[in-house]
Amino acid sequence: MSAPTVPTVPTAASPLSGAGRPGSPDLLRSVFRQHAAGVAVITSQDGGRPVGFTATSLNSVSADPPLLSFTIGTGASSWPAVRDSEYLGVHILGEHQRELAGLFARSGADRFGPATGWSAGPHGVPVLDGVLAWLVCRVVARVPAGEHRVIIAQAVVGDPAGEGRPLLYHQGRFNALRD
Repeated sequence: MSAPTVPTVPTAASPLSGAGRPGSPDLLRSVFRQHAAGVAVITSQDGGRPVGFTATSLNSVSADPPLLSFTIGTGASSWPAVRDSEYLGVHILGEHQRELAGLFARSGADRFGPATGWSAGPHGVPVLDGVLAWLVCRVVARVPAGEHRVIIAQAVVGDPAGEGRPLLYHQGRFNALRD
């Protein structure tokens, strides 16, 4: 019987270490470029005006109670609204919404301009038109994580009945599923 194989531990000179620094931000970014993620838009209100941003960090946390999480940088233009809002909108985008995902990802863009279909939903949260699914959630925690916050929110109301296929983010681009 042969000895079990021991996994290789990356060293500073190893290609696994990313730019020569184990655990560097570049390493994390490089690895997560390989991870395909669903694309969501998070919406809220800031002083009565709608705000929102594109998120690829959306996760299901718990079915009972129905909790989800996402992250936002504290330097993001939407952070003050997310920090101060009790309720947020979470929208799962379809592959037909690449332009919308890009719009909500661009700094300084008029995200709720004439080209964006939306209406005021439950608790006054902006709800986007034509998405695969949406939720209005009540924020239950804002957890510090470096220069970001992990937002944990409980689903209150929503609609999972949109049609189409999901939009994905992979290798720094918005993509569609392939058959």
